[in-house]
Amino acid sequence: MKVAVVGATGMVGTIVIKLLETRGFPLTELIAVASEKSVGKTVVFKDKKHTVVGLKTAVEMCPNIAIFSAGGDTSLTWAPKFAEAGCVVIDNSSAWRMDPDKKLIVPEINAAIITREDKIIANPNCSTIQLVLALAPLHKAYKMKRVVVSTYQSVSGTGIKAVRQLENEIHGKKGPMVYPYPIFKNALPHCDVFLENGYTKEEMKLAKEPHKILDDHSFAVTATAVRIPTAGGHSESVNIEFKNAFKLADVRMILGKTPGITVQDNPQTNSYPMPVFAHEKDAVFVGRIRRDESRENTLNMWIVADNLRKGAATNAIQIAEHLVAEVL
Repeated sequence: MKVAVVGATGMVGTIVIKLLETRGFPLTELIAVASEKSVGKTVVFKDKKHTVVGLKTAVEMCPNIAIFSAGGDTSLTWAPKFAEAGCVVIDNSSAWRMDPDKKLIVPEINAAIITREDKIIANPNCSTIQLVLALAPLHKAYKMKRVVVSTYQSVSGTGIKAVRQLENEIHGKKGPMVYPYPIFKNALPHCDVFLENGYTKEEMKLAKEPHKILDDHSFAVTATAVRIPTAGGHSESVNIEFKNAFKLADVRMILGKTPGITVQDNPQTNSYPMPVFAHEKDAVFVGRIRRDESRENTLNMWIVADNLRKGAATNAIQIAEHLVAEVL
């Protein structure tokens, strides 16, 4: 079992390699892959240094699974080449998510639809993963009509250059600006690029991806995505209108029994999800569970997860684990 990690020196790729080790993934050979400027560098896996190779070399090494975290352009060009070589690609970029011929997978929800014929599998958007993991069991129980989500997203979702911008601003240093405005002591209602409809690309991912993951277009989703000056962890305020009535105790019970979710919901002890709790954890944390008193059959809740873990690396590893256990 040879596993290639494409983007091995990046923020998500580094975590993928760490998780392959800590989760005991059954690989026999790690192939660390990155752009030409990183070829020759080394990454450490199981106390052993591995030399980074280029994409062409990696294809020739015939990996069984390749986990891509190297951007959409790289995925569009190289994922088909890996697939043609017999490799199964798990892609973290947005390149293949809405392709009707590619599966969009959150393992706890829809891993069972993966077949041996699937050679390129898409990892959903980080903010979508944590949202849909909480929505799925509630939709099954009460049937959603409409979801309104407002996100509070970490700079790490933009990448290492955005993290450096925040750090520079905190310390009063001048440096490259990834965002059009300072992010320290600020909130930018601007995640990804603006589209013709006035929404950002990130907001439209949140609106469209849940339909594909749940294989259901019977509900509507609208989103506002905001970038805030936290270094890690995405938070979401979610308002869900259901077709059917619900009891709050039942909602908490359903979420508490859902794999991958940790309910953190006790206002009396100030217990609620926050990025500092989610940091370097794989769970999706749900709290502030309460009835929307302005509208019938409507629920408010607060969802937090580490966007680099369950929002990217962990979800990809879980797909790979399913492939090994059930498909390949």
